Amino acid sequence: MAHVETALKLHGIIAEFATTDEIIEAAKRTREAGYKKFDCYTPFPVHGLTDAMGVEDYKVPWTFFFAGLFGAIALFGLQVYTSVIDYPLNIGGRDLLSWPYFIPITFEGMVLFAAFTGGLGMLAYNGLPRPYHPVFNVPQFERASTDRFFLCIEANDPNFEPSRVYEFLKSLNPISISEVPE
Repeated sequence: MAHVETALKLHGIIAEFATTDEIIEAAKRTREAGYKKFDCYTPFPVHGLTDAMGVEDYKVPWTFFFAGLFGAIALFGLQVYTSVIDYPLNIGGRDLLSWPYFIPITFEGMVLFAAFTGGLGMLAYNGLPRPYHPVFNVPQFERASTDRFFLCIEANDPNFEPSRVYEFLKSLNPISISEVPE
């Protein structure tokens, strides 16, 4: 029988912190140390954490903008097509292309398209719904939804070397450090 290795595939190494100041400082130092693939988990939004992590992601606002633009153009175009090309009616001597009358529906189309596309885009960009994540395998992570803050350096980071990451996280003075199995 061939020998089979049962090495656990590692998702990353996670550190647990008690306060918002500690997680912000840990995120800053992690970014300064050159780690790029790391994430922070908190029980509530922490002001300044995304800046400390160096997150600059503008996909959702641009998705809202282009979806709204598309919705406005689409509904304005539909009204122009209907009133000028498909079924032109001269009522009361007004122009066939009476654009001021088209503004309310154009605006509503812009809002409708932006809201639905932006909401769905936000879910897609965040990878939601996600019923399972490897950090759920860490017993301490249960407190991430109540009173603890976590920073996980992922194994797919170019600078990931388990012993160096462990020593680095230890220098941040966390409550605990755990390996996150895949």
